[in-house]
Amino acid sequence: MNCPKCEAPMEPVTTEAGTVERCIACQGLWFDRLEASAQADFAAALDVGSEEAGRAFNAVDRISCPVCVNTPLTRMVDNEQPHIWFEACPSCNGRFFDAGEFKDLSERSLSDLIRKLTARDRGA
Repeated sequence: MNCPKCEAPMEPVTTEAGTVERCIACQGLWFDRLEASAQADFAAALDVGSEEAGRAFNAVDRISCPVCVNTPLTRMVDNEQPHIWFEACPSCNGRFFDAGEFKDLSERSLSDLIRKLTARDRGA
């Protein structure tokens, strides 16, 4: 499997909750259906990439599912933490998080409440 953002190979990373794929270059994470919620306790161990690099990859748009291949991923925004953008496959329900996003999603803090109140409009 190749990364939907930078097209580098993805490597399997295993935790007690199972195995997910991590890009060897940009460190983005791919979760098959329902894996993201099962892996939340292991976010720090899985999401080891640079948050700054991950933010740069948010500009990469119109990517395809690495499982379904030709299915475009849909950009999603977390309701509780709208500063977090991730991509989801409408067909297989897989999710891709850029480096830093999954770890941030797993942690809730006062700064997340402030970011929610000050998040910029994503537009259409």
